[in-house]
Amino acid sequence: MRLGIMGLGRIGTFHAQTLAALDAVDSLVVTDPVAAAVSAAADRLGAEPADSPEAVLASGVDGVVIAAATDAHPALLHAAVEAGLPVFCEKPVARTPEESLTVLKAVEASGVAVQIGYNRRFDPGFAAARRAVVSGELGPLHTVRSTTLDPEPPPAAYVAVSGGIFRDCAVHDFDTVRWVTGREVTEVYATGSNRGAEYIAAAGDVDTASALLTLDDGTLAVVSNTRHNPRGYDARLELHGMKDSVAAGLEDRLPLRSVEPGVTFPGGAPHHFFMDRFAAAYRAELAAFTEVVAGTRPSPCTVADALEAGWIAEACTLSLHERRPVRIEEVRTS
Repeated sequence: MRLGIMGLGRIGTFHAQTLAALDAVDSLVVTDPVAAAVSAAADRLGAEPADSPEAVLASGVDGVVIAAATDAHPALLHAAVEAGLPVFCEKPVARTPEESLTVLKAVEASGVAVQIGYNRRFDPGFAAARRAVVSGELGPLHTVRSTTLDPEPPPAAYVAVSGGIFRDCAVHDFDTVRWVTGREVTEVYATGSNRGAEYIAAAGDVDTASALLTLDDGTLAVVSNTRHNPRGYDARLELHGMKDSVAAGLEDRLPLRSVEPGVTFPGGAPHHFFMDRFAAAYRAELAAFTEVVAGTRPSPCTVADALEAGWIAEACTLSLHERRPVRIEEVRTS
């Protein structure tokens, strides 16, 4: 198949390299506002350069991958859907849930398949954790713990437009909790603090945060995030049920040091970057997208899924600022 890529920044370039290596992909058409990025992708991957998203859509592609800046996502999604082309779009769908809702309505009206890039759904460990829930081997869940700890803060310019730690970072945990448990979040209580980079506080954000989520069956989920974990990038999930408990991310490269006498686990070099930690998941989600384009599977992560994670992020942001529990129905606009 022939696929288009819109956006060749860090993640877009990685996606282009991944797609070029897939047997299902015959050719790529790439575009980016930076001409040098387009030339580099064309030279390195043999991709066909295009001078605009419109040129990509008109080039006979079978589907498109959107990895452009967040503010460009809604317009590019609308354009691709109007062209009848299946879309893979990096999260978030849009800057706000309200914009995402507009995209959702357009996508649902079109019938075009759209996959949003929540890659943890394709990580082998996280997928195994979900299977353990679905199979019933854990029994009814009572506690979920989801963790995302970044090794260092993002640049100040990124923080200023990120929307805050819950919308930018914890939203991965929120999607994971929904997907793995198969339940919906009804209420949140969130808190946070600033322990390091002053520019994060200046942007009205926190660098360390926790959220307590109440699910619709009474299960409690604890989400922990920080921008300061110098030992490495830590993304984990724990599921505790009435019969058994399991964990994803509890492996030899876990960036955590045991102080128990004689214990050498984990002994590997810690993960230091999310693209390193989830490299296999990124490849698997794009392989899945080729199946979506081929019409052999439905979208494994829909715009509606992404919007639900977005509502949780909105509720946590409101809870953080107002220092109170917030029910999801308070922030949901439709």
